[in-house]
Amino acid sequence: MGKAVKRVLAVLLTIILLVVVVVGCYIAYLMITYNRIADKQPIDIENNVAEVALQVDQEYTATTYNIGFGAYTPDYTFFMDEGIMEDGTHKVGEHSVAASEESVRACTQGSIDLIREVNPDFALFQEVDTKSTRSYNVDQKAAIEDAFPNMGSAFAVNFHSSFLAYPIPEMHGIVNAGLLSLSDTRVQSAVRRSFPVDDGFPTKFFDLDRCFLIERIPVSNGADLVLINNHMSAYDEGGKIRAQQLELLTGVMKSEAEAGNYVIVGGDWNHALCGSAEMYPSQAQVPPWVATFDDRLLPEGFTVVAADNLAEVPTCRNNDIPYEKGVTYVTTVDGFIVSSNVEAHALNIDAGFKYSDHNPVLLTFKLLPPTAG
Repeated sequence: MGKAVKRVLAVLLTIILLVVVVVGCYIAYLMITYNRIADKQPIDIENNVAEVALQVDQEYTATTYNIGFGAYTPDYTFFMDEGIMEDGTHKVGEHSVAASEESVRACTQGSIDLIREVNPDFALFQEVDTKSTRSYNVDQKAAIEDAFPNMGSAFAVNFHSSFLAYPIPEMHGIVNAGLLSLSDTRVQSAVRRSFPVDDGFPTKFFDLDRCFLIERIPVSNGADLVLINNHMSAYDEGGKIRAQQLELLTGVMKSEAEAGNYVIVGGDWNHALCGSAEMYPSQAQVPPWVATFDDRLLPEGFTVVAADNLAEVPTCRNNDIPYEKGVTYVTTVDGFIVSSNVEAHALNIDAGFKYSDHNPVLLTFKLLPPTAG
């Protein structure tokens, strides 16, 4: 073997060893820095309003809105979203980081303006970043809270990752994000409940630390309104994790209703609600991440509140291709489920997916007085 060949082999071996060392160090870094947030974590209420109780038979409003960490302009596609067009063409999204800081700020402000125009009594947000590489460290939580100075807020972290060195070259980076709930009525307490998640290697290092946020709000008749902000898993092949998450959540809902409380659960269910999986015109097949919500799994007395304009306005688009109405796959995964002592109707707000890959949902509701006997 010639000296030149030996030198080439030595260089290749050195490169291989360096790669192994770097990868090993990165895996060790992920393992050392990984931790799951404890279940049943009390959450502080910031800027909690003066003492007041909700009234029965009085109309209130609530919104839910997944703001997509301020990244999803209509032309934005996400690297984890895949789809198949009607002609069989396979599509895959491209990005994991927002286009720019300016774009994040514009989308965040646009989302805020949509909810401020509705002026709800309660506002639930998902995918709110505080300090994340993917959103250029824009503090969306602070921006939303500043925009609603007369509302108390509770924030539950559901994504707190070390530096995620994928996808290459547009790495997701460090992520700090969560669920934000606002209320113009005093909140008695709030608690973060941990959802079951995929704890397998390496998924647990890259997936969200899923959760739901429970707020307890006093009602004048001595009961509580139990308001839950929910964001279930999306990329769950076979639906095993989502089934476990739904079992935990519905157990809490059932227990609270049996205690005589009013229960409203809003958020991003990551299930097609109200049979909407194939409801809207598009030029795409149903993507693999879409699961249909089975109403039969709800506790007795609970119902999904179908939006009055459900057939016309979806709440979520697939992100395999830029949004084009009538071409991109859309469905409704955002909305509210209420107990039988809540009278409610909903409206999907048509924002045209201008600021997020979701549209907001508005709930108008009354808490009904207890029935005699």
